[in-house]
Amino acid sequence: MRAARLTLALLLVVWPVPASALDEKIVTIPSRPGVTESFVLIRPAQPPVASVILFMGGRGALGLSREPLGPRNTNFLVRTRQQFAERGLLVAVVDAPSDRMTEALVRFRTSAEHAADVRALIAALRAEAPVPVWLIGTSMGSVSAASAAARLGADGPDGVVLTSSVTRASRQMVESLDDVALDKIRVPVLIVHHRDDGCRASPYTDVKWGIARRLKASPKHQILTFSGGDAPQSDACEPLAPHGYFGIETQVVDAITAWITKP
Repeated sequence: MRAARLTLALLLVVWPVPASALDEKIVTIPSRPGVTESFVLIRPAQPPVASVILFMGGRGALGLSREPLGPRNTNFLVRTRQQFAERGLLVAVVDAPSDRMTEALVRFRTSAEHAADVRALIAALRAEAPVPVWLIGTSMGSVSAASAAARLGADGPDGVVLTSSVTRASRQMVESLDDVALDKIRVPVLIVHHRDDGCRASPYTDVKWGIARRLKASPKHQILTFSGGDAPQSDACEPLAPHGYFGIETQVVDAITAWITKP
């Protein structure tokens, strides 16, 4: 509790983000010696039933040090952040740490340093609200969520949600869930995937054999498969396609929220 209070005391609000459905603000906390971690914080209208830390895909950089989060970012979790908050969740959308402004999270998502940053984020959210904390990652963000859960023990999350998970490394991103010790995750895991995901790095056929079968220590895991949506408006590995649940965002957010908040 003392550590949680200390983390809360060190929270530094950089600037408020223009109000939308629910107010957003940018918060910066110390995460490692000489390193800070910034994130967008959204509080629900009522006391939260759970907290979620959202990890975007790609390079994992929001650019919060330059400007507030705007509509330019179409990543699935970034564009649905308000929906999670509207369903009673305390939401944190994570940027790259201060020592990774150039490289962002490329070749970093499976590192011990990244897990340390996530540990600080979890502690900060526990100080904000005494509710379970879940990590939700999409695409490459699933590598961050899974790796942190595998590395962190008692300081780790209460559960993990992996959406559109990258199971095959690419030349640009290098890392994938194949680099994560999934058998060390000891919390519930929800695996979400679109049946028609056309991204080479995250084929639906890998969900059962490349992810679920490796969760040997998880007390509970489940696969939720989605289909349908709007006609793609982006490349297969980009968010305005089945890879980003384009056109069925609300359905997916509802399902994730229901799964993590049920007893």
